[in-house]
Amino acid sequence: MAFNYKKSITFRLVQAAKAQRARSGAHLMRIGLHPGQELVLKVLADTDGRTMSQLALALGVQPPTVTKMVTRLSSQGYVRRQVSDTDGRLARVYLTETGRELVLSVDKAWKRLEREAMSGLDDKDRKKLRKLLRQVEKNLSIAIDDDPDHEDDLEPEADENAEAEAKDKADKDKELSAA
Repeated sequence: MAFNYKKSITFRLVQAAKAQRARSGAHLMRIGLHPGQELVLKVLADTDGRTMSQLALALGVQPPTVTKMVTRLSSQGYVRRQVSDTDGRLARVYLTETGRELVLSVDKAWKRLEREAMSGLDDKDRKKLRKLLRQVEKNLSIAIDDDPDHEDDLEPEADENAEAEAKDKADKDKELSAA
C-alpha cells in the first residue's frame, strides 16, 4: 500500500507552516515588512549592535541572506550599519528610532497571528502543542547520519495509518451530519 502523505503529520505541519507564512505575510505587509524582516528587528531589539555573522547565526540563515535583509531594512530606515573603527571588515547593525517603533507593530502583528492560529485551543492544548513542536524541531535538527534509529522506510505502521483514517472518516461524518 502506498504511503498516504496527506494523512501524515509532516504534511499537516507543512500545510500549517504555509498557512502561517501567508497569514503572517499579510499582517507584516500592513506594516511595510516582508516575512523574515521582522525577525531581524526582533533579534536586534533583544541585542542591538550585532555583527552580520551574529545575526545570521541568531536567525539560522546564511550570511548573504542577512546582508540582503539588512540592506533592505537599512534603505527603509529601520536599521543602520556601522563599520568598526578598529576593524574595517567588521560592521555592526543597530536599530534606528523608526526601527524601534516598528518593533511595537511587529509585536502587535505577532500577537494577532498567535490569537488567530490558536483559536479553539485551550491553554492545556497550547502548552502541549508547543512541547510537541519543540520535540519535532529537535528531531528534525538531528542530521540523518547522526541518527542511530534512521531507517530507509519511514512509513508509519499500519495501525497508525488505520487509526488516522478512522478519525478522519469520523470527523467527516460529523461534518456531514451537522450540515
